[in-house]
Amino acid sequence: MTPPFIAALDARIDAGFADEVAFLRELVRVPTDTPPGDNAGHAERTAELLEAMGLPVERHPVPTAEVEAAGLVSVTNLIVRRRFGEGPVIALNAHGDVVPPGEGWSRPPYDGVIENGRMYGRGVAVSKSDFATYTFALRALETVARERGVALAGAVELHFTYDEEFGGALGPAWLLRHGLTRPVLALCAGFSYAVVNAHNGCLQLEVTVHGQAAHAAMPDSGVDALKAAHAILTALYALAPAYAACRSKVAGIASPTINVGRIEGGTNTNVVPAKVVLKLDRRMIPEEDAATVEAELREVIERAAAAVPRARVGIRRLLLARPLVPRSGHERLADALVRHGERVFGERIAVTATPLYTDARLYGEAGVPAVLYGAGPRTILEANAKRADENLLLDDLRRATKVVAAMLAELLTPD
Repeated sequence: MTPPFIAALDARIDAGFADEVAFLRELVRVPTDTPPGDNAGHAERTAELLEAMGLPVERHPVPTAEVEAAGLVSVTNLIVRRRFGEGPVIALNAHGDVVPPGEGWSRPPYDGVIENGRMYGRGVAVSKSDFATYTFALRALETVARERGVALAGAVELHFTYDEEFGGALGPAWLLRHGLTRPVLALCAGFSYAVVNAHNGCLQLEVTVHGQAAHAAMPDSGVDALKAAHAILTALYALAPAYAACRSKVAGIASPTINVGRIEGGTNTNVVPAKVVLKLDRRMIPEEDAATVEAELREVIERAAAAVPRARVGIRRLLLARPLVPRSGHERLADALVRHGERVFGERIAVTATPLYTDARLYGEAGVPAVLYGAGPRTILEANAKRADENLLLDDLRRATKVVAAMLAELLTPD
């Protein structure tokens, strides 16, 4: 794509930036806490805003039975399709669901307060900002191509989904499984200046330990589920040194990790606990096989529980998110993003990996080369993502929109 065309894209994004900020504020002002995950209302509001811009929106509600089975309340996925001509279909995916805001906010989490060039609000950085980035990049591309009489080759699809916090099975995976989209490349919500081409996987297990209640004055008459849970915890934490010694060869990723994030159990201080539930999170580096990791963890848990006579243990998988690994063809996206990122930001843009897991892996598992890039800051910590006072530097939103628009222009230019 010619430099004058790219310059016109930049100018169009600058001219419409106030509208982009207003669009993002509207998205932030509709809560999407997940759990509980009752987000069909946000999808409808998003669709209304998109349609007011002249973008056709497909609403794809997930059947209630599937949503409730996943522990959510409502999910409606949105697709915007813009066909310019024969050529590749490029999907741009972002998720609207967020973790609940929690405590400690200095500003209301759902007002979209703007101070000193930053917008504050839950989801403003991860990843409602990418709704805005991708939407206004597409609008700029359409407008400039029409004004300049440039024929583009291919199509852009916006995929706005609502269950990333619960694994994405009802979002991108659902759209792909039902044949509602068949992109050849996918750009997914990012959270740094860098282009991300790989990330960790995640296995979450629920471990339920069953014993037998008894009076605390006669503990030997019962079976202490907490004692068995203690043995399991000790065995799990004993894995940490070996994990730390296992180093990934993928830049940006360190080692496997394990974390027990929740413990519930017991009925009263004077009762031997009959039931204890542990919920654990095991992060997998790209080199690891998910099935092997799960089998090994189950063996460790069952062996540890067996050390307490008559204790029984049940293990249930809560989530399995496989790692994202670089898939041949992703270089087209990554190279264009790096080139235009360096042009817009005036600094080197890295191609790296992240220890988080994202919906990008779902495109990869479907055979679609995918990378992550969006309006996030230099680091996810800087944005306070998933913490109080989540925020986004609005200049980063502007610049990321320019990068994405230029990337699309380049990849949709006929050879």
